[in-house]
Amino acid sequence: MEKEEPLHDSESDSESDSDSDLELSLQIQSLEAELAVNPSHYDSHFQYIKVLRIMGDVDKLTKARESMSQLFPLSPSMWQEWIKDELSLKPDFSAVLNLYERALFDYLSVSLWCDYINFVQEFDSIAGTSKVRDLFESALAAAGLHISEGSQLWESYRLYEQAILLTIDESDTDAKDKQIQHIRTLFHRQLSVPLADMTSTLTAYKIWEAEQGNDLHEVDINPHVASSYQKALDMYNARKHFEQQICSQEDIPDSQRLQHYLNYLKFEQSSGTPARVQVLYERAITDFPISPDLWLDYTRYLDKTLKVGNIVSNVYCRATKNCPWVGELWVRYLLCLERSHASEKDLAKVFEKSLLCTFSTYDEYLDLFLTRVDGLRRRMTSTYEEDLLDYKIIRQTFQRASDYLSPHLKNTEVLLHLHAYWAHLEAKLGKDLTAARGVWENFLKICGSMLEVWKGYITMEVELGHINETRSIYKRCYSKRFSGTGSEDICHSWLRFEREFGKLEDLDHALQKVTPRLEELKLFRIQQESKLAEENENNPKRNARDKRKLGPDITDEQSPAKLLRDAGRNPTKAPDENKHQVQNSSEVTKVEVINQKNNISDNLNEQHSTTRKSRAYSDQHTAFISNIHPTANYEHIRNFFSDVGGVVAIRILHDKFTGKSRGLAYVDFIDDEHLASAVAKNKHRLLGKKLSIARSDPKRGGKETSDPNALKEHVSKETDDTSKEDGKVSSKKRGNDNIQLKGKNTFAVPRNVRPLGFPANKPKAEEEGDEKPKSNDEFRKMFIR
Repeated sequence: MEKEEPLHDSESDSESDSDSDLELSLQIQSLEAELAVNPSHYDSHFQYIKVLRIMGDVDKLTKARESMSQLFPLSPSMWQEWIKDELSLKPDFSAVLNLYERALFDYLSVSLWCDYINFVQEFDSIAGTSKVRDLFESALAAAGLHISEGSQLWESYRLYEQAILLTIDESDTDAKDKQIQHIRTLFHRQLSVPLADMTSTLTAYKIWEAEQGNDLHEVDINPHVASSYQKALDMYNARKHFEQQICSQEDIPDSQRLQHYLNYLKFEQSSGTPARVQVLYERAITDFPISPDLWLDYTRYLDKTLKVGNIVSNVYCRATKNCPWVGELWVRYLLCLERSHASEKDLAKVFEKSLLCTFSTYDEYLDLFLTRVDGLRRRMTSTYEEDLLDYKIIRQTFQRASDYLSPHLKNTEVLLHLHAYWAHLEAKLGKDLTAARGVWENFLKICGSMLEVWKGYITMEVELGHINETRSIYKRCYSKRFSGTGSEDICHSWLRFEREFGKLEDLDHALQKVTPRLEELKLFRIQQESKLAEENENNPKRNARDKRKLGPDITDEQSPAKLLRDAGRNPTKAPDENKHQVQNSSEVTKVEVINQKNNISDNLNEQHSTTRKSRAYSDQHTAFISNIHPTANYEHIRNFFSDVGGVVAIRILHDKFTGKSRGLAYVDFIDDEHLASAVAKNKHRLLGKKLSIARSDPKRGGKETSDPNALKEHVSKETDDTSKEDGKVSSKKRGNDNIQLKGKNTFAVPRNVRPLGFPANKPKAEEEGDEKPKSNDEFRKMFIR
């Protein structure tokens, strides 16, 4: 049995291995299917490489890494894994060297620089001292200002130079002194840079100088070096708390950590050098590679401060690979390449790559096309012959823009601007007037209902001095229907044109054509206004001033003033207790009357509010529209129905809390004919969204008015109930100083309740009799005293 147990264990292990291999194979197939559908999915690429590395499929793993590297920058850890795998399989020096150079291009990493330099020293047998020093200088230029990790590069550089010093023969004093001075210069350079643990660097410098025979414990450091060190130390202390925030190992949200970077960058820009700011930006994008705002800020800063074209273009290349969905980055990338005098091949490559991306708005695509056309126009008008291009490239770019954007930006000003720009370049730069007119003619087929399109066409012909062609355009469009007062405007524009450019016969001919048209439009406006007036008469809306104002009902109870007058007229003297009771009764009655008035007012307000809520629009000739773009406004909807006409009113529904559009609207038309034409445009697009248009059902609305008599009865009933409830006040019991109130008037305070601390006025047990009148002698005695 003891011999069979290992056999059983090996069989179970083999079965588990086969199961895991099968599971990994299925996972690979699933990831390959996902990448075939969506090649730009970052997580799928990452998981695919991870699974292939476990499986050990070297060929597939290399291809997967290459594919991901073409689309996205790889993180430093992914590059280090790739290089480690290459070294373990076949240590091809040139291939690994190429991987290191590509890795250093993607992100800033001190550890990658150290690995790169160590690799060159170990495997490059022909690499001389000058080449290694050049690598160290490149590393210091890229990451030597890294406050928290830059000291690693400085120390590696010094150790390399100290190792060279040990190889120099003692007899060669000149070479030895030169190398010592080189190491001393490195110390001085490092001490002038704000880095972490600067005191340790100063201590190491003193120890090294002591080894060279210079005792710096007794002799002060060079004043220039000491001043630079103190300045660097002050700079480090000013940035220490920022470094602690961004390098903290605590589990803090990414948004908070990004804000720490932004605060640090703001401080560095106000007091630091551009090189130090650039290093900090590189550190930030290494930690937050897909933050569009961070890339936009970084590229703006470089465009403003750094004029080195290659460095800026490299940053834009990485920015568009990390955030390809941001159209502004692609636009500024093209401008950056143009500033650095890049070739047309490079510009075209970047432009074509940008068109493969998915942007959030069509305006970003439009901006991209216009930027490309602007660059081509500038290069064609350049004085350098080698930069001249064929105008066909501009025409093809315009045509692609029109074909792609026209279905989504129909009847918009931005599309009009694009075609006007196109026609202008055809006439001026392409020297082809027929092509320029063809641009306008094709655009009229798309947006012929826009008055601005006809005006743009007319403006071009007027600027070129083509009077007859302009007149023919007026003859084509003066009888068309435009939104608003556009039909009248085009007629008056024709007359004004003939007065300024035409003959008298031309003006008479224009008047003969335009006058009947203006009368027709005037009659149409009058009919439209009369229909609106009839609709208002048939569906009157009650105004607040027309509502019946109900006053408070007069109660049958006596007023407090009358009660007081009756009490004053009573000749019978009442004891003090009865006086208090009368006073309390008047106060309570006064409170009851006030409450009755308040209750009636509340009931009226509630009833009026209910009446207002029950109102609804008549919706006699109204279209209900849904799936509207959130940014669509009244002008967009009016232009959308400009070919239909007859729009009376537009009501866009908004969220009552946020104020944003709900994507719903009602459009009122003057009659059923226009409404039917509007409903026929169902499923047409507005701002890229397919609208749903249907006839609004007026039967679903609430009643327009309510019965005023019912309202009055309701108010009277509520008032009576309130009066009965508030009138339940119990009389005062004998021998008890407390008054008990029932109902709503709990705030009424009895008059005979004494405040704390006042003496009690005890009632007399017996009623005193009338005092006897005094005699004259008694009065005399009183005055004599």
